[in-house]
Amino acid sequence: MDKSVLELRDVWKVYKLEAVEVTALRGINLKIRQGEFVAVVGASGSGKSTALNMIGALDVPTKGEIFLDGTEISRLPESKLARIRGKKIGFVFQTFNLYPTINVYENIALPMKIHEFDKEVIKKKTKELAGLVGLSNRLTHLPGQLSGGERQRVAVARALSTDPPIILADEPTGNLDTKTSHEILKLISGLNQEQGKTIILVTHEADIAAYAERQVELSDGLVKSDTKGGRRK
Repeated sequence: MDKSVLELRDVWKVYKLEAVEVTALRGINLKIRQGEFVAVVGASGSGKSTALNMIGALDVPTKGEIFLDGTEISRLPESKLARIRGKKIGFVFQTFNLYPTINVYENIALPMKIHEFDKEVIKKKTKELAGLVGLSNRLTHLPGQLSGGERQRVAVARALSTDPPIILADEPTGNLDTKTSHEILKLISGLNQEQGKTIILVTHEADIAAYAERQVELSDGLVKSDTKGGRRK
């Protein structure tokens, strides 16, 4: 795990709200290596959401540099950032972000269709991913016909569809009960341990962060602590 897949160097983010400036990040330095499982934690207002946007190439810094696989991406236009996100990063969101009018199969397959995968590859991989997340018998169901846990499993399968090396999970258990939350975290942890995916988990819950091998705590837009420890099984 010597290779850095993501690095933030002296990253600042200042938002202008009418006549007021709000500094969300104050010179963040963070390096994430290939195959790590990192939890980014912090209270509301700590800069956690803004850091997520930087890590996921969803926004650009006011100052500083962001490197993805050794390439500086801080000043790229949105069109190029979108292509990078599609190839490099799979997203799992708290609110699932599934399309309600298409079924499970189509939700999982959608990123592959956008990136013009071969039709037979899409068919094969969609069924494989549905099996991986335990939803082979739900492929024709709409999201509204699924439980919260099942919808998050669809979201995980969709995030994996283009085989990105990095999975970014933003409060992935925020809308789930305790039992289902831990089932989803075990699934995500398995992607790290069995497939070598780099996992970046954003959460405010200590018991969820405990699944990661490393925890980065933010406070007032700064890295307060960066610790390694045993992960929860």
